[in-house]
Amino acid sequence: MATSADIPKINLEKLAQAHWSDQERANVSVVVDFFQHLMNEHDFDYTLKNYAGGSYLQHNLAIPSEMEGLVSYVRDMVKRFPEYSFDVKKIMADQDHVILHSHATMKAKHRGNEDKGFVITDTFRLKDGKLAEHWDAIQPIDFSTRLLFLMVGGQRGNQNSLF
Repeated sequence: MATSADIPKINLEKLAQAHWSDQERANVSVVVDFFQHLMNEHDFDYTLKNYAGGSYLQHNLAIPSEMEGLVSYVRDMVKRFPEYSFDVKKIMADQDHVILHSHATMKAKHRGNEDKGFVITDTFRLKDGKLAEHWDAIQPIDFSTRLLFLMVGGQRGNQNSLF
């Protein structure tokens, strides 16, 4: 079992930009809290308690819409890859949009190794301080993640547009 020291933490203080407005800073805080609990801590109860219940439109075709669908998808992935995590490298904010540029890895021993894992850009739109939409772009880096990408591709979880 991973200890809290083993769980990657998104360092918002380090990644914050001085030019963000108060609203952008608040939106970034929501996204970072959500992403940290779901993708790094795999705290599905916290995620559902704090982020479910509203309208959440998913544009990744493999993932069902609404927060419950996303949590179910990530929960299944974590069963296969319990050390799955994100190292957020950059955060960009523009009004109601927040973008995370990250290095995701499936194994703890690959964290920090830029020859392993995925490069992922997640774009969130918030409405009234709540998560409303999500898009992503995923680039597998090494052979095993490219193979994994091919194996799970093609399954459609929603009928939403890509854009």
